[in-house]
Amino acid sequence: MSAETLLRSLREAARRRRGSNVLLHALPWLGVLATLAWRCDWNAWLLLLLALASITTLWFAWRSMRAIDARWLARRLDATRPDMEDSAALLFSGDGEQDQSGPLQQLQRARLQQRLEAHPRPDLREPWRPRSLLASVLAALVAATVVALWPAPRGPSADGSAPAAVVPGKAAAPRLVEQRLGIQPPAYTGLPARQQTTLEAKVPAGTTLQWTLRFAPTPESAELLFHDGRRLPLQRHGDDWTARMRIDRSTLYRLVLPTPLPAAQAALHRIDAVADAPPVLRALQPDRNLSIRGSGQRSWALVFEADDDHGLATGARLELIQTQGGGENITTRQRTIAIAGRGSAKHKRYAHTLDLASLGLVAGDDLIVRLEVADNRAPQPQHTRSPSFILRWPPERAVESTGMEGLVKQALPAYLRSQRQIIIDAGALLAQKRRLDAAAFLKRSDELGVDQRLLRLRYGQFLGEESEGAPALATNDLPTNDLPTNDAGESRDTDHAAHAASQSGNHAGHDDHAPAPGAPPAKFGEAGAVLVEYGHTHDLSEAATLLDPATKKLLRAALDQMWQSEQQLRLGSPDAALPFARKALDFIKQVQQADRIYLARTGSELPPIDESRRLGGDRSGLGDRRDVLADAAPVDPVPAAAWRALQDAPGKDRKAPDYDALERWARAQHAQASDPLALFAAIDAARRDPACAECRERLRQALWPLLPRPTPAPTQRDRADNAGRAYLDALDAGGAR
Repeated sequence: MSAETLLRSLREAARRRRGSNVLLHALPWLGVLATLAWRCDWNAWLLLLLALASITTLWFAWRSMRAIDARWLARRLDATRPDMEDSAALLFSGDGEQDQSGPLQQLQRARLQQRLEAHPRPDLREPWRPRSLLASVLAALVAATVVALWPAPRGPSADGSAPAAVVPGKAAAPRLVEQRLGIQPPAYTGLPARQQTTLEAKVPAGTTLQWTLRFAPTPESAELLFHDGRRLPLQRHGDDWTARMRIDRSTLYRLVLPTPLPAAQAALHRIDAVADAPPVLRALQPDRNLSIRGSGQRSWALVFEADDDHGLATGARLELIQTQGGGENITTRQRTIAIAGRGSAKHKRYAHTLDLASLGLVAGDDLIVRLEVADNRAPQPQHTRSPSFILRWPPERAVESTGMEGLVKQALPAYLRSQRQIIIDAGALLAQKRRLDAAAFLKRSDELGVDQRLLRLRYGQFLGEESEGAPALATNDLPTNDLPTNDAGESRDTDHAAHAASQSGNHAGHDDHAPAPGAPPAKFGEAGAVLVEYGHTHDLSEAATLLDPATKKLLRAALDQMWQSEQQLRLGSPDAALPFARKALDFIKQVQQADRIYLARTGSELPPIDESRRLGGDRSGLGDRRDVLADAAPVDPVPAAAWRALQDAPGKDRKAPDYDALERWARAQHAQASDPLALFAAIDAARRDPACAECRERLRQALWPLLPRPTPAPTQRDRADNAGRAYLDALDAGGAR
C-alpha cells in the first residue's frame, strides 16, 4: 500500500470514530424527547423540537468529522510514531500542484514514506469514551423513565396545560379533560360528517353540531352559554356530557359549570356559519346585451355557464318575451322553456338554439331572453337570473311619397372615405409609385391627405372641437346618434365639392360668422341661412356629451393618429402615413365596441285599481304628503363613554366601563358591525381581565368604527384685525351721517 493511500485510510477511520462518539452520546437524549412527545400525544411543538435536535446533532457530528484534516494527522503521527522524527507535516507538504520544498525536505519526506510502507499500519483513531457514554445513557434512561411514569390526564386538555395538583382534604375544581365536536353538514352540500378535538369550527349554515365533553372530577351539571343569552344544557351519559344543536348563523359560546372552570377553558369559542352562496351565472353567447338580426338569420344560439359552491339544480328556465308594436301600442308575449345543463354538479353549461320562424318573429319585433338557474339548497333553493339579452329585428324604413323630399333636403350629403378605405388607397398608391411621375404621385397623396383631414374633422365634432372649415349646414353632418363610420362597405367616391369647401374655408374659426367672399346674400327667414350664420355643429349636445370619458379618450387618440397620417400624406409620404392610419383604425374599432346600455322594450304594467275604494273617501293606508320635520334620533352615549373609559389603565380614580350596557348596545348594533362576534369577544376578554392592556386596546379598536359622528357645530367668526375694525368703524360712521 502506498503512503498516500495509507494516510487517506487513516483519516477516514479517524473521522468515522469521532462521528460515532458524537452520535452515541446524543442518541439517548433524542430518545428522551421522543418519549416526551409520545406522552403528550405527539404534540406538534415537541415533534418540531425533536426534528431540530436531530438536525443539530447530525450537523455537529459532521463538523467534528471535518475537523480531522492533514494537520490533525500530522500531529497524531508525531505523537504515536517516534520514527517520524517530528517531521510528519512533510508528508502533506507535497499535496499541491507546485512543490516548493528544498532537497533536504524532499529527502526526509521520502524516508518517512518508506517507513510508513515498511512498518505495520498505525491506529490514529480517538479511543472510545465508555465512562462518559455510560453516564449519558444512564441519565437519559432516568429522564425517560420519569417522563413515561408521570401521571397524565385521561384525555387531551383543552388548554394543553398539565393537570392541577389535588390538595388533600379539599375537592378539586372540575377541569375539561376530553372534548369532541361532531359536525354533520346539511345533506344538500354533499360534505361528509367529521369529528374534531377543538371546540371552534367553520361550518356551512344549517350544520348540526354535537358536543361530547368529559370533566374530571365530574360536575353536577353543565351547559353551553351563547353570546345572545341562549343556554343549551348538556346531558350526562356515563362520564360523557353531550349536547346537540343546529347552527344557522355564527355564534360565540362558552362552557358553564357550577364551579368555574380555569380561565383558559372558560374562554369564548367561536362557530362560524358560512351561508350558502347563490349560483354564479355567466353568458358566453351572445356576448352583448343587444344583437341586431342579420340578413337571412333564422336562429339565435344561446350559451350560458353556471357555478355553485355546493351544487346546481338539474334544470334551468329560459324566459322568452316577444314585443310587437311601437310607442304606447306595445304588446308582449311571454313563455318559458326548460333547459337541461351538462357538466358536473357544481359547474354546468346550458346551450339552446331558438328558431326565429317558429317563434313568429317579424320585422320590428324584439325578442328578450334571460336564463334562471337554481341551486340544490334545502328546503328553499336560491335562484339567479341573468341579464336580459335582446335580439332586435329592425323595422323596414318607410318610403316618403308625399313629395316633401325637395323641401326638406336642401343640400347633398358629403361623401367621405372611411379610415379603412384611406389605408387601402394609400397601399394602392405605393404599389403604383414606380409608374407615376413625382407630380402625379404627390397630387394623389395630397388628395388622400385631404380625405384624411375631412374624416378627422367629422370625428372631431363628437368631442365638441371647433371646425377648421367654413360652417356647414346641419344636413351635411353625419347623424349624431352613432359614430360616422361603417368600414364594412363605405363608398369610395369622393365629393369634390366637399374638398373644395374644406380647402377654401381653412381660415374660418369659431368667432368668424361672416359670409364667405363672393357668396350670395342670404335670404331673410331661410332656415339654411340662419344655420350658416349662427349655427355650429359642435354645439350639438348629442355629439359632445353622450360619450363616456373612456370612449372620448379613445376617440381623441384616434384623432391624434389621423393628424399624423394627414401630415405625412400631404407631404407625399404614404409609406410613413400608413402606421398612423392603421393605429387610428384600431382606435376607431375600440370606440365602436364601447359599452352601451340597452333597455328592453316592454309594455306598461300598471298596478290594479281597487274598485271597492273608489269615490268612497277612505284615506286609510295613505301617507302624509306634507314634509314634516322629524326629530333626530338621540345619540347613544354608551359606546363613546366606554371608549373614553378604556383609554387609560384602570385605577382607583378611573371608573371601569359599563360592560353590561355596552353588551346590550352591541346586540342592537349587530347588523352595523363588520364582525359582530369579534366585538362580543373583545368585550368579554376586557371584562374577564380588566388589567389586560392588550384586551382593552383591542376593544377600543373594535368600538372606533361604530362610534357616532359628532354633530357639526357652527364655528365662531374670527375677530377683525386693525384694518377690519377701521373698516367697520367707517361703515358705522357713514351710517350715522
